Amino acid sequence: MANTFERREKKTSFPTSDMAALKARIAPYMNPDPYNKDDQPYMICNLYYDGEDDHVIRNSVQLPKYKEKLRLRSYGVPTAESKVFLEIKKKYYGVGTKRRTKLRLCDVESYLETGVHPQGLSYIDEQVLREIDYYRSHETVSPRVYVSYLRWAYHAKDDPSFRVTFDSDILTRRYDLDLKLGRYGEPALTPGKTLLEVKFSGAVPLWFARIMSEFNLTFHTFSKVGTNFKLYTYDRACELQPDEEHYLRLIH
Repeated sequence: MANTFERREKKTSFPTSDMAALKARIAPYMNPDPYNKDDQPYMICNLYYDGEDDHVIRNSVQLPKYKEKLRLRSYGVPTAESKVFLEIKKKYYGVGTKRRTKLRLCDVESYLETGVHPQGLSYIDEQVLREIDYYRSHETVSPRVYVSYLRWAYHAKDDPSFRVTFDSDILTRRYDLDLKLGRYGEPALTPGKTLLEVKFSGAVPLWFARIMSEFNLTFHTFSKVGTNFKLYTYDRACELQPDEEHYLRLIH
């Protein structure tokens, strides 16, 4: 298991009705992840950590030169004994790095509550937790936002570092902040849309740029947590349900 990733990420959204055609176009160049068995998506569930004033996401949506955040991720709905990933994510001038450790959920919860490292960690896992220790020493954070989605993932046949993912049925919530409770919440993307994310270390291949042109796709800024924050602050400002038209503009 890789503990460290460094890459750029670009995002766009497209009509879900185009997904089959888009998958067919990238098929000659890309292989599906082994987790996408029989072309079925796999489930990703996340908890994002922030302060009560949401200062981490407030800073992030302003697109600073440097930002960092703490995330807990599971594949599927976990139990206390399931292995999950505790990650520290950083971005500097558009280049993202991710350091993560794989632990039982019960051990992660104990560590986050007490600060005591689990026994028997590998050298790399110990180093990752020390980085997270440092982050928590100057950031007072706790579970703040739940985000879950269904993902199809692909990697280029000639360059596994080039990845394309399709995320659909993105749900977020600011309550019941426990991965064990399951996948539910409010949508974070316009109905009928799917999020496409490109991850690369060098440059986007020319063949993929041509495919994007065929489908009239252009990269734009989108954050699952950022969208949740916009909806949350809009609801608080209005103190009533937002009108449907404005709601759709926020999650587009």
